[in-house]
Amino acid sequence: MFYRPAEGHTLPHSPFNAIVAPRPIGWISTRGSKGDNLAPYSFFNAVAYSPPQVVFAGGAKDSLRNIRETGVFAANVVSRALWLQMNETSAPLPHGTDEFTHAQVEKAECHEIDCPRVALSPATLECRLQQVVTLEGGADFLVIGTVIGVHIRDEFLTDGRFDAVKAGVMARLGYMDYLQVTELQELDRPK
Repeated sequence: MFYRPAEGHTLPHSPFNAIVAPRPIGWISTRGSKGDNLAPYSFFNAVAYSPPQVVFAGGAKDSLRNIRETGVFAANVVSRALWLQMNETSAPLPHGTDEFTHAQVEKAECHEIDCPRVALSPATLECRLQQVVTLEGGADFLVIGTVIGVHIRDEFLTDGRFDAVKAGVMARLGYMDYLQVTELQELDRPK
């Protein structure tokens, strides 16, 4: 099969998200003048080591409004234990609704930025806004952030490494599909 995205396809659902998978879930928390916000993003990833930087993309939601207002956000790792609550925070709620409260997600304060984080997340990245890019089409935005603080829950450190299996890290596939990290395999790079 071959198709041009601009011309559409004959499948019942777009395969694009399923092809580019798995992807980390960006569970983005923000604070603005209308209160706290928590929303999952299917397009999220780390893009640089030094300084560490992350990106996420999506439509113009409360997250983007708050980030533009404050210049900061937190990216929370989604575990299997938090998976259903993460999904609940994707509900289309009125502007100013606190998704932490709506989904019964425990909050904690960040250390370096004025922003809430998910208290029970295995790890959280505190980020300072670097840039917002309007993507082609004008309806979606790419948010680039520099990581200035990292929280890791001690029980998810094994021999000095973040243990994604023990943490039950969830990833996003296509359609309504998700994946839990259950097995790791190491592969040394060629010398």
